[in-house]
Amino acid sequence: MSHINLVKLCVGCDSVEDLADWQQRRGAGDPDWLPRHVTRMWPKREAELVAGGSLYWVIKGVILARQRILRLDEVIGEDGIRRCGIVMERALHRTQAAPRRAFQGWRYLKPDDAPPDLPQTREGDDALPPELSSKLAEIGIL
Repeated sequence: MSHINLVKLCVGCDSVEDLADWQQRRGAGDPDWLPRHVTRMWPKREAELVAGGSLYWVIKGVILARQRILRLDEVIGEDGIRRCGIVMERALHRTQAAPRRAFQGWRYLKPDDAPPDLPQTREGDDALPPELSSKLAEIGIL
């Protein structure tokens, strides 16, 4: 079975480092903790998502990173409403910058339309600011 991805706005984060820090704080002290994003709608294409799909994060209008989706968990809120917990691997993979217009919720992203991963950086390399990545992607350099 082929896979499908999701794309989601990363609200409140200015960089991939912000997202990584936020996720690390959420899981601090629990060696079994995995990042999870809770959403109101349950994806109808669940089998394709867990067959190798990733959640691609849009930060400041640009896809900059992804995390592989491991499973979807049922989450019942305090209001009794069933929601979907998208459980991901801990590793954040940086991707080539790909501009994306604002939208609500999440959207499916075909593998052919997903930006490729960037090569692993060296420890001393600095990440490009999202604004610069966005402008470079707009003109086809990144």
